[in-house]
Amino acid sequence: MWVRAGMAYRASFVMTLVGNLLITGLDFVAILLMFAQVDSLGGYSLPEVALLYGLSATSFGLADLAFGSVGRIGARVRDGTLDTLLVRPAPVLAQVAADRFALRRVGRVTQGALVLGYALAVVDVDWTVVKALLVPVMLVSGAAIFCALLVAGAAFQFVAQDAAEVQSAFTYGGTTMLQYPPTVFGRDMLRSVTFVLPLAFVNWLPAAYVLGRSYPLGLPQWAGFLPPVVAVGCCALAGAAWRGGLRSYRSTGS
Repeated sequence: MWVRAGMAYRASFVMTLVGNLLITGLDFVAILLMFAQVDSLGGYSLPEVALLYGLSATSFGLADLAFGSVGRIGARVRDGTLDTLLVRPAPVLAQVAADRFALRRVGRVTQGALVLGYALAVVDVDWTVVKALLVPVMLVSGAAIFCALLVAGAAFQFVAQDAAEVQSAFTYGGTTMLQYPPTVFGRDMLRSVTFVLPLAFVNWLPAAYVLGRSYPLGLPQWAGFLPPVVAVGCCALAGAAWRGGLRSYRSTGS
């Protein structure tokens, strides 16, 4: 229904889609401006940073396309309209994710994929079958990790009903951070996004294996193959948090 509504005015949809693509592309323009002044960033060349950018932006774009609408759950909790979803014969999470589904978010996925395609074409990597297969694994696992963060953030809004911006700090903020090399961040920050909030498994660790680089925390190379395991664990925890938040819901005025 929301796709049909968004496509009702085709010219408006196309302009919104292109605008979304261009606006999200400004992040990469900022990186290009940096490399207009320097030859490397944290020891990484432009193609290597573009690879990190493309992996992060595409993974988050896929997650945002599928679950970006769950951030509105706080408003539904406040005004009681979540009650209408509870009485329908469909999973509440699926309904919340589909609510006001915005097809224009495909622009973010497209922009990230274009940068990723450029990076894969020019990056200096001794490609093997394992490294080539690791790229789609990173995209799927990274999207699952971001989906888990979006769902966990939505679950938190059952408790703190006006916390959409807190969720954005970890999702939008996280994908922006992952677009830069891990070597430009302090070790405490790296530890927090590796062992606490495992964003490093979206691209930093597996990309370190692909690029033949060591991770600043000195983790073994096999850590680059853990994104699917981390993604499953994150999704399981996010699912448990969502179910717990849903059980705690008591509607308005109670």
